[in-house]
Amino acid sequence: MLRRHDRNHEGVALTANDLTQRRGRAATIADVAKLAGVATSTVSRALSNPARVNHVTRQRIEEAVGQLGYVPSAQARSLTSGRTGVVGVLVPDIANPFYFDLIRGAQRQLRAAGYAQLLLDTEESHEIESSMVELMLKNADGVVLAASRLDDETLTAAAARQPLVTINRDVPDVPTVILDTPEGMRQTVVHLRSLGHTRAVFVAGPSGSWSSARRWEALLAAGEELGVEMTMIGPWAPTAAAGSAAADAVIASSATAAVVFNDLLAIGMLGRLQERGVRVPLDLSVVGCDDIFGASFCNPPLTTVSAPIEEAGRVAVTMLLSQLGSAGGSRSRTVLPTYLTTRESSGPAPT
Repeated sequence: MLRRHDRNHEGVALTANDLTQRRGRAATIADVAKLAGVATSTVSRALSNPARVNHVTRQRIEEAVGQLGYVPSAQARSLTSGRTGVVGVLVPDIANPFYFDLIRGAQRQLRAAGYAQLLLDTEESHEIESSMVELMLKNADGVVLAASRLDDETLTAAAARQPLVTINRDVPDVPTVILDTPEGMRQTVVHLRSLGHTRAVFVAGPSGSWSSARRWEALLAAGEELGVEMTMIGPWAPTAAAGSAAADAVIASSATAAVVFNDLLAIGMLGRLQERGVRVPLDLSVVGCDDIFGASFCNPPLTTVSAPIEEAGRVAVTMLLSQLGSAGGSRSRTVLPTYLTTRESSGPAPT
């Protein structure tokens, strides 16, 4: 127990209970300093950077903290250490099931490291994402950006001002986690060609989407190599609601197979194709991308490119923590594999 105590005006020693009960509130850093017999600045240093305080003094402060039940506020920790204990995770559409596992993976990794996750929905908007990244400069220790809509210059500038990791957006000098969907696209073309398809269409995602552009490039290259004529329609919003118009455009083409930017859009297409009397896969094969929750039990179950989405969230946080000094290693780029999962929505080309 501490031998040094604060004293009242009569010289009577005060206990830890006296210090808190007389004030009728939770213990403060000043209470800890009085009970330990040190300055508040010394307590602040002991809590934020223990190595700067000698062992005896630090032990006395730790005892005072334990007796008083003192818990530093997030604001106080931020003022003394320059850290908030918060990491911002920005996603384009919080309602898209693709991001569920990513968010879970990031949160679990952050919680294990003692950080809180601040989840923000950028609503597929460049302007909203830009303003939120700016806001995170003051309110978070770092940022994870999923499928960023920001241009390369803006991302590079943001990464120079604050620890930042992107997911599915490759920019020089910006740490990133990449899902190797081009390999999944190649596997898709191989699959379709083996089923006799020679004409396929890519249903593109949003204009300016880095992921959509990469998928189209991979499909073109694989199509040229394997003898599958690839055309592109779009852009389309990556939502089920956009699937009706996308399906009509695919019907108007001469393609026997459609490779779709993401599963939400593909699932929306399936409903419209059924309304139009187009049989999947007898008349048209449909392949999605992401393997979201629901892809395996839509009608028909969707052939799609699967990816380790939760792992992407965990790896992105690990890379961010290495910038914050909370984890070892200094990876600046990680590529995670993808693979095609075949289900009933793809079949032999119609004869």
